[in-house]
Amino acid sequence: MSIAYIRPDLFAYPSRRSDVHARNIVATSQPLATQAGIDAMRRGGNAVDAALAAAICLTVVEPTGNGIGSDAFAIVSRDNQLYGYNGSGRAPAAWSRDRFSTLSAMPAVGWEAVTVPGAVDTWVALSQRFGKLPFESLFEAGVHYARDGYAVTPVIQHLWSASIERYQHLDGFRDTFMPGGGAPGVGALFTNAAAADSLEAIARTRGEAFYRGELAAAIAGDAARHDAAMTREDLASHRGTWVDPVAVRYRSLEVHELPPNGQGMAALIALGILSRLDVGRHDPDSAEAMHLGIEAMKLGFADALEHVADPDHMRVAVADLLDTGRLQRLADSIDPASARAPDALPPADHGTVYLCAADADGTMISMIQSNFQGFGSGVVVPGTGISLHNRGAGFVLDPAHANCVAGGRRPFHTIIPGFLTRGGKSLSAIGVMGGHMQPQGHLQLVSRLEDFGQNLQAALDAPRWFVGDGLDVALEAGVSEEAADGLAARGHLVDRAPPHGLFGGAQAIVATAAGYQGASDARKDGCAAGF
Repeated sequence: MSIAYIRPDLFAYPSRRSDVHARNIVATSQPLATQAGIDAMRRGGNAVDAALAAAICLTVVEPTGNGIGSDAFAIVSRDNQLYGYNGSGRAPAAWSRDRFSTLSAMPAVGWEAVTVPGAVDTWVALSQRFGKLPFESLFEAGVHYARDGYAVTPVIQHLWSASIERYQHLDGFRDTFMPGGGAPGVGALFTNAAAADSLEAIARTRGEAFYRGELAAAIAGDAARHDAAMTREDLASHRGTWVDPVAVRYRSLEVHELPPNGQGMAALIALGILSRLDVGRHDPDSAEAMHLGIEAMKLGFADALEHVADPDHMRVAVADLLDTGRLQRLADSIDPASARAPDALPPADHGTVYLCAADADGTMISMIQSNFQGFGSGVVVPGTGISLHNRGAGFVLDPAHANCVAGGRRPFHTIIPGFLTRGGKSLSAIGVMGGHMQPQGHLQLVSRLEDFGQNLQAALDAPRWFVGDGLDVALEAGVSEEAADGLAARGHLVDRAPPHGLFGGAQAIVATAAGYQGASDARKDGCAAGF
């Protein structure tokens, strides 16, 4: 009896997920990537090996959020010590404000949006410092699915279809990501044999092919054909940076983010403010609780968008932004009965994957990898299957701003891995993918866990809010009419029907007495798994 008529993308009823409990856990936004991570641990690898195998696989099976030409960031915990890695790339040396002087904003599509991709370097650096498995072995799943194909999952297919109009004018994108003239359907087999070859070259050379070898030549050659600035010298000079995470105290927790050039500062400032407000006395889904979080988040964004830039060019110290007296003054400025609109608030965007892993020996990793906006720049280097991010769009053109575009600078970055400790002991790897939803998601997740003691999966499943421009606040389906009305009464301009993808997707792992508890967001196709 055939069941081919069943639509794999049709869900008639809401469902809930159970959290996963095991001594070893991997959580990603795509099930095949989760399996790749679990397989790496079963072959003797640790949590870092698992995360890398999953991240490499994700460049193939979730091309709507990341690719070989992405950037990446990570926080690793080993023996209760945290290690951060900033894998963002720099602008081509030839970029300057004058290059873009006829524009009102940085380009978001095409070669002029591409900074040096840092994901490959991140894989190499994390493997060298913490991995147990041979580097080449981490590519097995990614190469397999690129060469032999994988079935496209529903959420990814939806994002893929929504991207066609934006990128279909680009030859490389059409040739690679529009088989048959459009996006593949749900359950359709998709292959990218050129990406398989590129991944094998990266594996064989430990990344040298990408930055100084045949892939670098292909990338720079395509840039030259399009009169773009990227050169082989730009690629060869790339190095990511080991950094110390920055933290604020939130009740009994220490919340850790990477320092600038990422927007983790927005989360830390907002949480530092919210920790000084008695949000826990309200119902977690009430207008009262949401209003306090929203107002704290606005202030965090206003600071981050004004001050965060390449750390070598920032004009305000991180310590000054997180000064306790300053955070208290910001908290005191919040009116529990009235909304306000700080000067700088973010636009909506998405195009990121977040993953985490933990092993029985106590190593945990929080990792994020991103194109920035969907398929990024839409540039796919001919013959390589390598799609390139559009992180150059993170710069501004205001010469008075620390984040003004310039050759060799790193742009403001949206992707942020999060980590929680309690009393100096490693507790949780957390992350919420989705552009400027990320710090907002960190705040909402941390508050639900710490202020309200919610189950990890429930905290991920809970309906979210999204701070937009001015007084705009988008509310996810599931927020009660009573809460929405309460926010409107405080002056928020409430959007009750925002696009589904606005609220991102999360993964998280929390240490328990017997091992770990893991959870994965139902807004994405992924899952948590363990053994």
